[in-house]
Amino acid sequence: MSLYFKFIALFFLSAHTIFASANVVVVLNSRDANISLIDVNTQATLGTVPSGKEPHHLYPTPDGKLLMVANAAGNSISLFDPLTGAAKGQITGIPDPYHLALSSDNKWMVVAANRLNHVDLYAYSQAPDGTPALKLVKRWSVGLVPSHIVWSADNRHVFVTLQESNEVVAFDVIAQTQIWKIKTGKLPAGIAITPDDKLLLVGVMGEDFVDVIDWRTAKSVKQLKTGAGAHAMRAMGDKKHQFVSNRVANTISLVDMLTMTIVDTFPVPGGPDCMEVSADMKTLYVTSRWTKQLSIIDLPTRKVVKQVAVGKSPHGVYVHKRSGIL
Repeated sequence: MSLYFKFIALFFLSAHTIFASANVVVVLNSRDANISLIDVNTQATLGTVPSGKEPHHLYPTPDGKLLMVANAAGNSISLFDPLTGAAKGQITGIPDPYHLALSSDNKWMVVAANRLNHVDLYAYSQAPDGTPALKLVKRWSVGLVPSHIVWSADNRHVFVTLQESNEVVAFDVIAQTQIWKIKTGKLPAGIAITPDDKLLLVGVMGEDFVDVIDWRTAKSVKQLKTGAGAHAMRAMGDKKHQFVSNRVANTISLVDMLTMTIVDTFPVPGGPDCMEVSADMKTLYVTSRWTKQLSIIDLPTRKVVKQVAVGKSPHGVYVHKRSGIL
């Protein structure tokens, strides 16, 4: 057999191995411009698939058939099969999509352009083949380094952290106006909203706390001390608890959103960043940003049971059979 045909045979064997799994963990390797695929059941690394430059965050389409991966430096959104990780296409001409979030009525998508200092509002729809269709409706110039996004329950209000302005900004999507901007601690990053739609939780990465904000009055009402480098948020899915990754402290804190208290903190090495929770709420997947690993935590015991090698600067993480996001 010639070297050419050996190469072709190996390529198809490798592709078959990667996409044979019906359930993968998708990890975005920001500095490698690709995604790692890890088998949920065996926790074995299946391989990598190219994306655009600097994939940081992701979001599933409303029908669950595609996973949108935002490539900040690539000015594009790559589309993948959320179960297998197979590439399904790309949307180009999206300036600096660092973070993205759909409204729950699936009418709007907001994109934070991290390096360009603006926030974009897109009308969202899907083509007959399921491919997302985006139409730019409004661009807001904001403070420095818009970072993470969360929506209110009524799909009218959207909130964005401004990482290097030390602010949080709120927009009214229907009126297409900015309604307030307030100061918070240093380097606000991750943002979440409580299930009752009353309070915002903001990870203050330059310090060691979560700022609790009443968004209707635009006032901070409490600070929850978590750990140095409080960064990303992920709800457990029980409408009660919220995980906070403390990237500098190498810990994860658990917030009880009913009592607004910290009820647990446990170690996760390597600069814990983005998080994902399995549908049964028994497994927490965490990207260890500084050590090129995915950390897998058994939630009943709060112990790291395995670390899987991935690419450079792993950031966003997704598993299709996941818990709810509140």
